[in-house]
Amino acid sequence: MELSELSKYREILEKKRDELLAATPLRQPTTEPGSKSGDWIDQSSQESDLHVHLALKQTDTKVLRAIEEAIHRMDLGTYGVCMDCEEEIKPARLEAVPWTRVCINCKEKQSKA
Repeated sequence: MELSELSKYREILEKKRDELLAATPLRQPTTEPGSKSGDWIDQSSQESDLHVHLALKQTDTKVLRAIEEAIHRMDLGTYGVCMDCEEEIKPARLEAVPWTRVCINCKEKQSKA
């Protein structure tokens, strides 16, 4: 991979990392989970909000970890190489998911398994 391409992907990754780190937290439930305030609809809504908040945070954490790993692979000189088949990852795949570890063929194989 050319240095100009690598710089472009590093910039994209660092920007996404900064966005995730700067993201404002979602609205926190006004009561503690399991507390008994409001009717059962309010309680259900509060519990649902909490589950959505936790799921989004977990997703952000996974993406952030993948971004950090991608930047590390850049430093090692292995960015853009599939970790499964060791073939070069096509630019279209890197454009779509710059923190990917695998090429589209290996990702499809993983999805089928």
